[in-house]
Amino acid sequence: MDSLEKTTVTIIYYNENCIELQHEVKTYPKSDSGRVIIPHEFKEGKSIVAVCLGEIVILNKVGDRVISIEIDS
Repeated sequence: MDSLEKTTVTIIYYNENCIELQHEVKTYPKSDSGRVIIPHEFKEGKSIVAVCLGEIVILNKVGDRVISIEIDS
């Protein structure tokens, strides 16, 4: 598995014991078909909502206030 191409993803998920939406940026290998291979150890106890390509910045989640940001134009 070490020879497979690696991809950075942001994984959005819920933990079994908490209803708070959480996210983590990880780097995992891709299969020959192009799917990211997320280890069972990471998935254990989680309900994955989305896997996004690259590192994303989440400005707010359900129940959070939108944070202010500066946008370069």
